[in-house]
Amino acid sequence: MMVFDFSFYLFLGTAITGIIWALDVWVLAPRRSKVFHANSEIHQGVEIKRGGKEPVIVEYSKSFFPVLLIVFLLRGFIVEPFRIPSGSMLPSLYIGDFILVNKFAYGIRLPVWNRKVIETGDPERGDVVVFRYPRNPSLDYIKRVVGLPGDHIAYYNKVLYVNGKPVSRDFAGEYMGPGQTHANEYNEDLVGVKHSILLQPGRPSSLEGEYIVPDGMYFVMGDNRDNSNDSRVWGAVPESHLVGKAFMIWMHWNGGVKWDRIGNMIDE
Repeated sequence: MMVFDFSFYLFLGTAITGIIWALDVWVLAPRRSKVFHANSEIHQGVEIKRGGKEPVIVEYSKSFFPVLLIVFLLRGFIVEPFRIPSGSMLPSLYIGDFILVNKFAYGIRLPVWNRKVIETGDPERGDVVVFRYPRNPSLDYIKRVVGLPGDHIAYYNKVLYVNGKPVSRDFAGEYMGPGQTHANEYNEDLVGVKHSILLQPGRPSSLEGEYIVPDGMYFVMGDNRDNSNDSRVWGAVPESHLVGKAFMIWMHWNGGVKWDRIGNMIDE
């Protein structure tokens, strides 16, 4: 399925500049050379520029094509940057964090078409993943994988259950970071993967229920459990919608640089 997002327009720009460059090398440049030499023969000893100068569009294409190609290949196959726009992953990710996403962690896919061509691995419980929002694939979401294909997931009274067992958590204190008020922080052990979550005391849980994760799909939730639009609302994420695995914060800007965020690895 082709998605008309930034990757599509980057591909389009790369293709257009590449075609113009190739057309100039194979067709236009030889013609200019013939004109130049013909004029030189008529006016011996006089430098003639008419017919030898590259069109402006060719000059720009030669300049931009290598840059666009490198960016397209890096962004499409290796690593892609994203900015965190909301607080649904607090306290793990702040609003304004700029993160890097490993594009080949869950298979090498053709950019734009998003078709997997090489298998490299599958998401694991606890991974922080970027994916295309199932209800609007033009939007990218980021959540944590809590359920794998075939898992029985339940959420009652703000307690997460995986295959019938409650996920253990320890109270860590009142959350004092940015982006959320009146919340308690807990250290959760998601079947071997330890990370932090937020819960708001006194706020009733409206997203309760039980789910069997279908084959080829993944159940995801935000770490800010009372403020996350996730699989509890719209269901599991198809494997085909996965973009990659988030692994590092490379910058933070939300009205100012937060230096202690830069270079932090995203917990797994």
